Amino acid sequence: MHRKLPPFSPLTLRSASTSAAAAASSAPPRRLPPPVPLRDLLAHRLSPPPDSTSRSPSPHPHADLLLLLRRGSGGGGDASPESLHLELVKRGLNHDLFLSNHLVNSYAKGSRLAAARRVLEEMPERNAVSWTCLVSGYVLSGLADDAFRVFRDMLREGAPGCQPTSFTFGSVLRACQDAGPDRLGFAAQVHGLVSKTPYTSNTTVCNGMISMYGSCSIGPPLLAQRVFDGTPVKDLITWNALMSVYAKKGDMISTFTLFMDLQRGDSGIELRPTEHTFGSLITATSLSSCSTGVLGQVFARVLKSGCSSDLYVGSALVSAFARHGLLDGAKEIFLSLKERNAVTLNGLMVGLIKQHSGEEAVEIFVGTRDSVVVNADTYVVLLSAIAEYSVSEEGLRKGREVHGHVLRTGLIDQKIAVNNGLVNMYAKCGAIDNASRVFKLMEARDRISWNTIISAFDQSDNCEEAIKHYFLMRHGCLSPSNFAAISGLSSCAGLRILAAGQQVHCDAIKWGLDLDTSVSNALVKMYGECGAMSQCWEVFNSMIEHDEVSWNSIMGVMASSQAPVTESVELFSNMMRGGCIPNNVTFVNLLAALSPLSVLELEKQVHAMVLKHGATDDNAVDNALISCYAKSGDMDSSERLFSKMSSRRDAVSWNSIISGYIYNGHLQEAMDCVWLMVHSEQTMDRCTFSIVLNACASVAALERGMEMHAFGFRWHLESDVVVESALVDMYSKCGRVDYASKVFNSMTQRNEFSWNSMISGYARHGLGRKALEIFEEMQLSGENPDHVTFVSVLSACSHAGLVERGLEYFETMRNHGILPRIEHYCCVIDLLGRAGKLDKVQEYIERMPMKPNALIWRTVLVACRQSKDRAKIGLGRKASRMLLELEPQNPVNYVLASNFHAATGRWEDTATARAAMRQMAVKKEAGRSWVTLGDGVHTFVAGDRSHPNSKEIYEKLNFLIHAIRNAGYVPLTEYALYDLEEENKEELLSYHSEKLAIAFVLTRSSSGGPIRIMKNLRVCGDCHTAFRYISQMVGRQIILRDSIRFHHFEDGKCSCGDYW
Repeated sequence: MHRKLPPFSPLTLRSASTSAAAAASSAPPRRLPPPVPLRDLLAHRLSPPPDSTSRSPSPHPHADLLLLLRRGSGGGGDASPESLHLELVKRGLNHDLFLSNHLVNSYAKGSRLAAARRVLEEMPERNAVSWTCLVSGYVLSGLADDAFRVFRDMLREGAPGCQPTSFTFGSVLRACQDAGPDRLGFAAQVHGLVSKTPYTSNTTVCNGMISMYGSCSIGPPLLAQRVFDGTPVKDLITWNALMSVYAKKGDMISTFTLFMDLQRGDSGIELRPTEHTFGSLITATSLSSCSTGVLGQVFARVLKSGCSSDLYVGSALVSAFARHGLLDGAKEIFLSLKERNAVTLNGLMVGLIKQHSGEEAVEIFVGTRDSVVVNADTYVVLLSAIAEYSVSEEGLRKGREVHGHVLRTGLIDQKIAVNNGLVNMYAKCGAIDNASRVFKLMEARDRISWNTIISAFDQSDNCEEAIKHYFLMRHGCLSPSNFAAISGLSSCAGLRILAAGQQVHCDAIKWGLDLDTSVSNALVKMYGECGAMSQCWEVFNSMIEHDEVSWNSIMGVMASSQAPVTESVELFSNMMRGGCIPNNVTFVNLLAALSPLSVLELEKQVHAMVLKHGATDDNAVDNALISCYAKSGDMDSSERLFSKMSSRRDAVSWNSIISGYIYNGHLQEAMDCVWLMVHSEQTMDRCTFSIVLNACASVAALERGMEMHAFGFRWHLESDVVVESALVDMYSKCGRVDYASKVFNSMTQRNEFSWNSMISGYARHGLGRKALEIFEEMQLSGENPDHVTFVSVLSACSHAGLVERGLEYFETMRNHGILPRIEHYCCVIDLLGRAGKLDKVQEYIERMPMKPNALIWRTVLVACRQSKDRAKIGLGRKASRMLLELEPQNPVNYVLASNFHAATGRWEDTATARAAMRQMAVKKEAGRSWVTLGDGVHTFVAGDRSHPNSKEIYEKLNFLIHAIRNAGYVPLTEYALYDLEEENKEELLSYHSEKLAIAFVLTRSSSGGPIRIMKNLRVCGDCHTAFRYISQMVGRQIILRDSIRFHHFEDGKCSCGDYW
């Protein structure tokens, strides 16, 4: 029991003050004396005033109640607020203001806030202490909003004795500090109220405002600094408060500047650094990117001050050493501390997590949990450590164990941070459904909760859910943080939803988040991905400062938007002139921008910059260089780079070199590379298969494509929708539409590419009705057709002669939300042109919403050439004229114009077109046909005699021509588009490349298998007729693929029905 001291007599007080004044004038200023205990200050309340005699004071009439008060407020006695309350009611003292205030305070400190509120409301008289006790209780319980409501009620009461005091403002400011940036507006109002009272210069209140603004403000703590500068009398707490604010912001320079100003201070009171001062210095070094030397100097100063054994300072040192990667030093300090608590353990674990040593952090927790009393924060840190496990399955198992423990012990309900840690852990371990479930079950959520779930959805590519949760957060009137804004913008970019991204941008401007460089970088990327380049540049140019990510973001956007390479190079130069050092991402983006241009010298200069900046050991950069060199035709450089990567090749490296071989027409080398990839135990992915299968499809290499199909089974990719779609496309382009159909029918999952590949495959083989059946099946399955689907459907109708159905499908495109493009109009014109409906062709050209391009006029010209209606020669001449005006450098246009004039007997115009072609120095692509046999690919051109077996080929061809003539074949000399005698025209037709190819196959193979011939141009009508006769004569199927479609010749008939 504490001893009661009687109050000092007036004489004693005067003597004490006189002595203090004398001491002040004769000695240098010293530290302030220790504060007088509260019970001594209230001694006059606890005993009657003494009289002039020296007799002992009489006892207080309610001394037992005062004793009960002390026991209750001490926290260790047996008294409870209820027992005190009962005694007050029994004795009729519930009207006593002093005792009632004590009762409110007792209930509030015990978190019995409803009871405290009832006592307050029942009090006949209240003063500032009454309200302050209740406000303080809500703040201690973490109920900031309730504290604000009580404070407003206090202001509404308006009684003279109920005006807020410095203690009231201190509690309210602490509530604002705990609430964070969401209550910055309310905090500013409290500041305004303080400025109207005498407490505006009160040091304690100013200290509270500094800490409050440090927590509520986003960005530099300008408001906290302003309050500090306006504080008339600064004590040590004032300095520590602002240092703590700067330290938590990671501003080491400002923190150390304040520390030096503190030591040089001219205050009348000597201020010496305490453990809190050193704690801020250590925190600043741990959160900033300073060198370990600065941390060492701070550590030396701490040792000199004798504060190293302090638990608070020791915990901060452990955390700082661990964050800087000085793990041995952190552990040594941890073990040297005589006393350790949860903060010390948490600091060490956080440092290990920062060094990506999550497993070691968990081991330390397991080894010390019996010797250190852990708290809810420890489990939050533990969950963060588990989220960093290198093996996500192991982390998920550990995380579930922790989840079960916090449920059993009730820790999950103690702090929102525990639930936030669970959401983060599940998300990073790949269990996004579990993360979402934990989030939905949370009774209360803070900004970190929303940040975590939005970021989790964004990083798991569930962009729709990320955007949905962002707007749910805003609907709940919670202001976004920079993390939420960055994740929201990333998801908007992923889905390319410009409108949603602009709404997030508005939020960023409203809350000042756009001043954050990271948010501005996300805005640049979002606008770039959505194609809004003007807004993208506007954001970039308005940024206060640019970091490496800023430059990389804008360069990546320019590369993906295929901006002129000169602009990308200029941007890179500006980055270098601005003092930014390019990193690996910079070079990857720059090389991506250069790749389409294929300027070898420029690529070599970039390669030199890569070597200069030491980025050669980065796989992404080397892969980009391989791809760039290959696009420029320098396969030697690509191969050298690929060889140097022998120990670190990844799937992208293999895909890059294989794509390079295919791009340069080296299919055999590409297949050899695939074999090498298989034997080097490199796992083939869907990308590799798609690249090689597309290459096989482009040259109709069926055998190679079937080899890749077998590899797909070996690597268990036969059920991958991307690989299966590529197989459907490959088989259909290689002439095996039956195989394509089997793969398509066996697919358990289909996407739009699967359907489009099958529809276009049937259309390409002349099976128009079958293609339309697949299209109807696609719609019944719920898959929405896209513009590519309708191109295939219209093409199928065109090749099958289904004019009316094709026009119906064209008109129904808008019902599917698809506006016809130029390629769809081209298909319709081709459809009408093949049917000879040139009047309709002219009608559709006139109703097109866009100006006809070269593709349209080329299709019109071909239709006019094939038409038997000579009255439409004018339309053909117009198409010829427009083609040469639009694309004067394209040799195909001259050839088509020449052929059109020759087909209509206008030989003078034919000669003029050919002369113009020679004058423009453009060269027509030679017609080539090729076949693939066991010994390789054999290529032929018309009249070619360079093949080693030319003699046998021509002998076989002459025999075939003679035989089919006897069977009724008559050369169609109108396809010999030269002004020659008939006999010469027949000779020209006899030696077309596709006829040489079939003659060669028949000299090498006598089996009854199909003969597959590929041609780079459209097959002429004479060869088409000849192949019908040859297929009947040799008794074999002939599959001819030209630039337009497939023709299957069998028993004298073609699959196109001569409608092609």
